[in-house]
Amino acid sequence: MAIITISRQMGTGAHQIAADVAKRLKYTLVDDARIFDLAGAYGLSKEEIQRVDEKPPVTMTDEDRKYASLISSFELVLLETCRNGNVVIYGRGAQDLLAGMNNLLRLRFVAPFDIRVENFAEREWLDPELARTLIRKSDHQRSGFISYYFERDWNDPLGYDLVFNTCCLSPGTIVESIVATARDSRLTTSEADDLRLLEDRILCKRIETELFKSGTVEYLHFRAEVKKGVVTFSGHVQTDAQRQSALSIAAGVAGAVRVIDQLQVVQYRRVRGEK
Repeated sequence: MAIITISRQMGTGAHQIAADVAKRLKYTLVDDARIFDLAGAYGLSKEEIQRVDEKPPVTMTDEDRKYASLISSFELVLLETCRNGNVVIYGRGAQDLLAGMNNLLRLRFVAPFDIRVENFAEREWLDPELARTLIRKSDHQRSGFISYYFERDWNDPLGYDLVFNTCCLSPGTIVESIVATARDSRLTTSEADDLRLLEDRILCKRIETELFKSGTVEYLHFRAEVKKGVVTFSGHVQTDAQRQSALSIAAGVAGAVRVIDQLQVVQYRRVRGEK
């Protein structure tokens, strides 16, 4: 049940390579089209997906909870596509969302900026200056997205198993290299452990999503961890009512075996002028 993740700079031609790899391996490609097809089942519209897709939050406002809820639901879509393995996930920080799994092959596609501009302008029939602006914006957003949500440098090569400079290698050569690597026995030696880890991560994301949707808990200062279906809350909440609400929500999510409460109630006064 190997899982291949694709991190890419705009204009590198990564999508066609991802599609070719999926076809060769008979894997499912999880890209824009696939995500839009699945989103409705999670209560997400195409517009909501596009609002949060690979973008860091723009401002700190009362809309933070709504934004966080969308991100959490979106991540749940990605996690659940991995249940049966044999998928190629295109972008969306999947290499970080699935960190720790042994059946993960993390790929990165790069190319010099000017070559990416030329490729993108030619492919989309755009003025080169407009292509340059769009690629700069894309790089900034994707880098900010990874930095904000996963606290990692998007360009750090240690975050990936293979990095391809697409201006130096032909697409066919890259595809052959990926296909050969995906068949490495390392990616299938601990399938049972990887599936258990994935199920725990899905359960944790479901709980997180329900907490954000509830409106009864300030899910800002505590965290949930799941191991073999056992949920552990740690950190602090502002009131005992919030504590009880969080525990009740977690216990009500299908798959939760038990909820361990390590939460502390810490009350504080708001800073003058804070809303």
